[in-house]
Amino acid sequence: MQSSRRKERTTPITRMLNATLKAWLDEPPVGNGNALFPTVHGGRMSPDAVQYLLAKYVLAASKGCLSLRSKRISPHVLRHSAAMELLDAGVDSTVISLWLGHESTRSTQPYLHAHLAIKEAALAKIDPLDKQSPGRFRAGDELLAFLDKL
Repeated sequence: MQSSRRKERTTPITRMLNATLKAWLDEPPVGNGNALFPTVHGGRMSPDAVQYLLAKYVLAASKGCLSLRSKRISPHVLRHSAAMELLDAGVDSTVISLWLGHESTRSTQPYLHAHLAIKEAALAKIDPLDKQSPGRFRAGDELLAFLDKL
């Protein structure tokens, strides 16, 4: 039977975040707990509590950034956004997979499929057959008729 606990993940942190966490840890603990981000009673936050706080602060931020109102933001979306930023910065997908705590590098494949810039960069590396820009594709009548039948 599988455990109901979520998988623990570790990740490298920046020097700035390390300094901030050290200052945070120098604060007196809440209650007698040792959770990094404790509840008001000193216990460990549940995933629901993390989602609640994220929603609360997204709502507050949406007052100054109206585009946030139409977006669904969750802890998973933040993880995905971080992965896409790393991919965009040129970080290898296997490193991203390790950073996210994936058991297999195959778990990172959806990020590669979603990343349009990687596809554009791959296309930019090939030379057109006649050394001219291929221009915009225009489907012929036969292809359009075939697609209409699908």
